[in-house]
Amino acid sequence: MKYVYIQEFGEPLLGGEKPEPALSGTEVLIRVKAAGVCHSDLHLWEGGYDLGQGRKLSLKDRGVTPPITMGHETAGELMAVGPDAEGVAIGESYLVYPWIGCGVCPTCRNGFENYCGNAAYIGVHRDGGYAECLRVPHPRYLLPIGDLDPADVAPLACSGVTTYSAVKKFGAQIKDQPVVVIGGGGLGQMCIQVLRALDGAGAVVVDLDPAKREAAVAAGALAAVDGGAPDAAARIAAAVGGPAFSVLDLVGSPQSAALAFDCLAKGGTLVMVGLFGGTAPWSLPLIPIKAARILGSLVGNLGELRELLDLARAGRIKPIPVTRLPLDRANDALVGLRRGEFVGRAILCP
Repeated sequence: MKYVYIQEFGEPLLGGEKPEPALSGTEVLIRVKAAGVCHSDLHLWEGGYDLGQGRKLSLKDRGVTPPITMGHETAGELMAVGPDAEGVAIGESYLVYPWIGCGVCPTCRNGFENYCGNAAYIGVHRDGGYAECLRVPHPRYLLPIGDLDPADVAPLACSGVTTYSAVKKFGAQIKDQPVVVIGGGGLGQMCIQVLRALDGAGAVVVDLDPAKREAAVAAGALAAVDGGAPDAAARIAAAVGGPAFSVLDLVGSPQSAALAFDCLAKGGTLVMVGLFGGTAPWSLPLIPIKAARILGSLVGNLGELRELLDLARAGRIKPIPVTRLPLDRANDALVGLRRGEFVGRAILCP
């Protein structure tokens, strides 16, 4: 099978061929039809995260070492099963849940494998979907997609379930007032869909890129605001109808976090998802003065992905824009993502 992989952090991906993986126990093998290219892949490709003040979180220090085949948004056709795999059918199409934990710790047993301290994420700790085939450790991580297009469904495994889990953290207040969504890329596009599916009051999207703002309005956002405008906070308040009780930062830079906090009403909730990097820009006294809740949200659990896929099957989650590329253009996809060239998602189709 063909695959592309990181040999050295920060260097172009390499391509190669190797035998299809042999299966044992409950393992299953997916013939990859679509693999999303996510912003998290950029951090993995670069080898870490910017923590600000000259510090970096090194993935190598966290036990993530090349060679690595990336790709955690994967959908495809089941082609083989191990001797103990049950409940799935060869030839059927599935979405792969990638946020796998150890399976035995209290966090995993409580249904939050995505928070496991000994994670075994597909596309990070184990080989991912930038390949013609993908080995998955257990059928429980396969979600049937029927006749849905794998390229449309693949982003649900990360951008979809990430925004779904984050939006749920706001609770019922999404029905009372629009949510401010900072970042109009793939996650922002998905967030518009999620808010509509959950009967929310809608989204006010903030982005620096005019093309992404235009795409957000076309997708159903109530308004799109230039985050770089000097009066951005005032424009956001005007679009929302006052200070915002729900702000979702999908960027995670000092600039986006500062704007997000400035928009927040007293007693409001700021959910941080983006991993762009840097340090928090808030003055500490203002956090209690605003009675602000600041929450982090890391992808989503398996149950949440099932819920989201049910909404997609019911037609309540519409596909976000995708750009389909062959597997051998994985480097182009990463560079294009870094430059902000894609509206929605770039999808590798082996």
